[in-house]
Amino acid sequence: MSKAIGFRKKNAPVFLSLPARNEWGESRKEGHSQPNALLSPALSSFFEEERGKTRSDSRSNTSVSEQRLTRRQFLRQAMIFAGGSATLSIVPSSVLGADGSVPPSERITAGLIGRGLMGRGHLRVLLGRKETHVLAVCDVDRGRCEEGQRLTDETYAAERASGTYRGCAACNDYREVLDRPDIDAVVIATPDHWHSLMSCDAAAAGKDIYCEKPVSLNIRESRRLVEAVRRNGCVFQTGTQYRSIPTIREVCEFVRLGGLGRVKQVFTLWGKTQVPKLGPSYVPLDPVLPAEPLPDGLDWNLWVGPATWRPYNAAYHRNPPPGVVPWVFCDAFGAGAVTGYQSHAADVIQYALGVETSGPVEILHPSGGEFPTLTFRYANGTLLHHVDHWGQVKDLYHAVPATARLAGNFGGVFVGERGWVTSMSTGGPIEAGPVSLLHEMQLGTREVNIGANNHHANWFECLRSRARPSSHEEIGHRSAALGHLATISYTLERSLKWNPATEEFQNDEQANRLRSRALREPWRV
Repeated sequence: MSKAIGFRKKNAPVFLSLPARNEWGESRKEGHSQPNALLSPALSSFFEEERGKTRSDSRSNTSVSEQRLTRRQFLRQAMIFAGGSATLSIVPSSVLGADGSVPPSERITAGLIGRGLMGRGHLRVLLGRKETHVLAVCDVDRGRCEEGQRLTDETYAAERASGTYRGCAACNDYREVLDRPDIDAVVIATPDHWHSLMSCDAAAAGKDIYCEKPVSLNIRESRRLVEAVRRNGCVFQTGTQYRSIPTIREVCEFVRLGGLGRVKQVFTLWGKTQVPKLGPSYVPLDPVLPAEPLPDGLDWNLWVGPATWRPYNAAYHRNPPPGVVPWVFCDAFGAGAVTGYQSHAADVIQYALGVETSGPVEILHPSGGEFPTLTFRYANGTLLHHVDHWGQVKDLYHAVPATARLAGNFGGVFVGERGWVTSMSTGGPIEAGPVSLLHEMQLGTREVNIGANNHHANWFECLRSRARPSSHEEIGHRSAALGHLATISYTLERSLKWNPATEEFQNDEQANRLRSRALREPWRV
């Protein structure tokens, strides 16, 4: 699908009522035809000639939307050309979509960049959707990359009458994927230190983007990302998929519509990361890990990329500490648990509070004595407390009854004038009090709109409509920024005043310098 089709609806988030699907997709059964194989030699030659023109055009300075021939236009011109040819083959109905399948002109061509834990799940989603076609898998680890290529080819081969397919490219360098004019969209599932840079490069190449959270390692990076996406008219979805869990969306909409009255306090689980050799920490550290033999097929220089150089150690990539995302603990590659893990919670909470494109005005460090744990204060007076475990909500703040279960993570406990309610990533039963409030939610008396239950489906639909996804670039930036603000306060061990409009700390040059970091040459954001 080409981005020349349809128009972006400015500032118009779309919440879709879609059938529930497995977040990682199902094995698809629909046909997937290749147009060149169905046409005569004359038409095949035409296709190749036009592809060559497109590749040549992509090197010019004209915008991507102007230079690229859409597949709809491509097929239309091919059929016009074939009108004077006696060698035109009979085109099966699947090419035109008459049999219920998605015609090639309507399919979204995609590339996957990064095939680690999350990348594997994303590839299953892409392969499980009839409207997408994966043309490339990219990873600096050759084994992971080739395995993804093999899985893609085998999936498509199983759908073809011939039982064969060899159309997926295996790439070491993500720029090979971005350079392809026949790829519409990319999914970025790399280590965190690559997210902003790859997203900016993808936007400059005219690709639509689904990027894993957090979208940056610092505030400046993700602001540049937002600017790049807007400048190039791309559709961007942040991988904060917990907001798409039905029960979480129900709670968020209930809170947004005033179900709790004025929200006074929110609590979120914001724990520490276990740093090798150094122990638990709220912020990422830089432990000195010894160099180890480089595994065969791993391009470690490209893995490190824009980050500060560190010699290979399995703790970063293939053998992380238990319960730790490989790179989160290291300052060079991650932003710590406060950002890495809690982007989900930040996204859900700020969505419920209606401040998902803004942020707090104060970060209150425990050393200030006002609150026992790090706390954000928003302009309307709402407080967001970070706790190490849910027991502190009951025992330290006495905000909910001692009988409350508070099971789950990546969510929040909202306390307002009318009662309290939880939103947890488990997707299980909603907890609320008093009982009358819970009954009110269950009866749906406030017309709760659960919305886009499938995060990927929302993105795919927006690729066609050009609307902004439910977790678009600004929301992704603000969710990551909340973690960055906490990290800066923890690092400086003091409270800070923040202007969410200008994204500056008030009268604090030391804190403002921590909004960005230098990148390793020759990389730029």
